[in-house]
Amino acid sequence: MAWLTAGSLIMQNSFASTDVKNKKVGVQLYTVRDLIAKDAKGTIKQVAGLGYSEVENFGYNGTFFGMTASEYKTFLGDVGLKPASGHYMYGNFGNRQVPGTIVYGWEKAVEDAKAIGQDYMVVAYLMPNERKSLDDYKKIAEDLNKAGETCRKVGIQLCYHNHDFEFEQVNGQLPMNILTQQTDANLVKIELDLYWATRAGQNPLQLFNQHKGRIALWHVKDMDKTEKKNFTEVGNGVIDFASIFQQAKLSGMKHFFVEQDVCPGNPLDSIKQSIGYIQSNLVKHL
Repeated sequence: MAWLTAGSLIMQNSFASTDVKNKKVGVQLYTVRDLIAKDAKGTIKQVAGLGYSEVENFGYNGTFFGMTASEYKTFLGDVGLKPASGHYMYGNFGNRQVPGTIVYGWEKAVEDAKAIGQDYMVVAYLMPNERKSLDDYKKIAEDLNKAGETCRKVGIQLCYHNHDFEFEQVNGQLPMNILTQQTDANLVKIELDLYWATRAGQNPLQLFNQHKGRIALWHVKDMDKTEKKNFTEVGNGVIDFASIFQQAKLSGMKHFFVEQDVCPGNPLDSIKQSIGYIQSNLVKHL
């Protein structure tokens, strides 16, 4: 971010005495996926212009938005963005040959993630056909451990990103418990989606206590005040982010990313509103 005023320079200096890493605001680029499909470089450059300093990638298929690892790393450096993390699929669906999933082409995905400077790789979502039974979740946990070991060898941390279904009982058990209890906490950490956890009836602060130091990444997205519980810009909804940000140390949070799966208009407007609220009201708690 360009600091253009004396006041903002003072703020920058005050941040320098604390954990600067946690003052950086990231965004999951999936939020602007439709714009990226039309103009990847132009859209990502606009994201940087809004004040974001970190991005979480999505859609890796052997390239990053059509760019090789080398090209993408250079481009992000030019616009001042750090690729802190990236989302990937488990991959046990269809022909099982989607490049860069846990079950196919993982080594190349890890190699490319390392090449662009990613610190984290995240399993983003499990397709319905991948999670039909508790045995499916047990096999996924086994595969996550193996994938996490591959990541660790090059200095990358694997995480698992939740939705709400992991907190819905299957034969009397919570799939999330299987995924956390049957994986090595050092090999597989958690990216907690605060919206989906809340929608599932979970209290993020209780999850922080349950998984002390293991929730390394957050998805910061709000839930509106309607009965439909729609996505909304951070600060517009019902989630108590101030209390959550105050417990970042308990969580073990290293990076957080704004994400809004559905926006009412131009997603750039939504993420601009969200970062404004975060910078004005939340980073002071870190």
